Formats: sequence, structure tokens, C-alpha cells
Amino acid sequence: MSIRPRTHLLRLPYTNEAFPPGVLANGSSELTVTWDEILWAALTIGRPSVHHVFAHGAASFHEAMFRLSVVRMALEQYGPTATRLRRTSGYKSLDPTEKGAISYFLGMTFCKVFSSRLLSTPWLLHLDIFKSTIPTSVLGQSRPDLLGQQIGSGDWLSFETKGRASKPSSADCAKAKAQAMRLISVNGKRCTLHVGSFAFFANDALHFHWIDPPSDPKRPIEIPEIGDAWRFYYGPSKSLWDNFGREAGVQDQAGLKFEVPFFDITIRVHPLLAPFFVDANWAGAQRTMLEFAEQLKTEGFQQDGLKIASGPSWRVRADRLPVG
Repeated sequence: MSIRPRTHLLRLPYTNEAFPPGVLANGSSELTVTWDEILWAALTIGRPSVHHVFAHGAASFHEAMFRLSVVRMALEQYGPTATRLRRTSGYKSLDPTEKGAISYFLGMTFCKVFSSRLLSTPWLLHLDIFKSTIPTSVLGQSRPDLLGQQIGSGDWLSFETKGRASKPSSADCAKAKAQAMRLISVNGKRCTLHVGSFAFFANDALHFHWIDPPSDPKRPIEIPEIGDAWRFYYGPSKSLWDNFGREAGVQDQAGLKFEVPFFDITIRVHPLLAPFFVDANWAGAQRTMLEFAEQLKTEGFQQDGLKIASGPSWRVRADRLPVG
């Protein structure tokens, strides 16, 4: 069966609530996004692998495949105008525990999409990365999920991300905000925003809501230094390169380009990032990409130096994809 791709861009309804003046206009709107952005966000959330059973360097590869598989399984583009992102029948048929895990991952993914687009903060790391350097008694169980560094200002932002089957309640928002407030500084610099965010479904269509009301932190968390944490950010993408793209080599001044089999995507690495990417110099990569962020953007790359292009199969309903 031939695939007839839909060319419409996706439109995600969202609400900004209680953001300070000059940061974001509060109220409801829609964000126009592409599958390319969504897949990029899914691959670059800097978090420890969920597949701890894989050892000796394989974890990042299996994590990358897991992330792409989650997006493929859970979300699809369909309908008369094909502008809404909807949950698949496969996602809806999961048991509650499985559905909760997938919802959590989607919550992080779309927090990254929105923080990159609306807050100029593409660099997100998971707080669990720092478990080995911050005592468990300090971290506690109720803590934010992500921290991010903003392009331009270099400010750090804290995010508590949640996935829901329906619109969050006032109590949900208050709890998320309280968790986000616990992270007060990174590298000795105070966090400027503490955001609670939700990806949820209304009539099967994906919506996004985030909130930043002022409040006082309880049991504050401080991260003294980032260290080598950026390896978690680039790790899944690098593992795909190691498995599928290394033989292609550096294409002179064009950087790196490789396809990921079975997922109908192509990944490009900007020439400014390529040497850091190949050598796994992640601190150097993040520092350089911050410096050249605007150039990367004008050249069609994400501001971390990566670019993902999705093929036509991402723009059809999941139950209409060819099998095998």
C-alpha cells in the first residue's frame, strides 16, 4: 500500500498561566509544530537511561530506540484537516501503569518543545542525573523533573513535567509548581522561572498547559556544577550515529548526515557540532552551540546543532502504516 503523506503542520492548543510580565503573554493560543521538532525533543531530553539492564555503552542506543518507539506508538496525525496530534488506539489500550509511563515521557517531550520555542530554552537535563552528587535526603521524592539553560541570558529554569489523560486540576497545578520551586540554583546562579507543565488529552487531541505563579521554595535544592551531564543530552543521538552513521564519515563542510532504519527519519549534525559530536566532547559542544545559537537557527538547525527530518510515514494514521 502506498503512503499518501499529509502536508499540514500540526497545531497544538496551549495555555500560559501566571507567567511574569514580559516573559510570556498569559492566555490560550496554538503552537504550530512539526514532527521534526517533536522527534528532536524526544531524542534530546537529557535523562538517565530507563533501560538500566543494558550495560557497557548499549544503554544510550536502546534508550534512543525506546524514545522513537514511544512517539511512534502513542501519537499520530489524522483527521479531516490533519492538524491535531492525537493518541493512537494502541496507546489507549495500554494498562494504567504502562499508560502512566508513556504519559510521563510525553510530558517531558512537549515541555521541551514549548520551552525551546517560547522560552528560548532548548537545553533540558533531568534532575536525576545528579543523584550521585546530591544526597538523597536533599533531593527527596517530590522534586522537579527538568532544568534548562536559556539561550542568550544563560539563565537556568526549573520544570516539573506531567502527562495526563485529561485537563489538570487546580490541585495538580499547585503540586507541580511546588515541585518546580525546590530547585533554586545551578552553577551558583539562581533559577529565574519555576514552571509546572502538563501535556494532556481532550477528545483524544493533545493539549499543553504550563503555569508559573510565585511561591516560596521548601527544602531547596542547589546543583553546584553541571560537570559532564551534557553527555546525557547528546547520548541517544550519538548512539544512533555510532550504530547507523559512523561509516558515512564527516562530509567535508556539511557536517554529518545519517538515516535511522525502521523509523523513517534522517539526522543531521551541524559542521560546528560535528567534531565535538564525533569526539564525545559534550561540555565543549554545549558551550559552542550556545555561542552560535542564532547562526544555527538561521541555517535551519535546532540550537543544539542537531536537525531531524521525518519521512512521510509520520504523517499518516498509525493503523494505515504498511506492516513489514
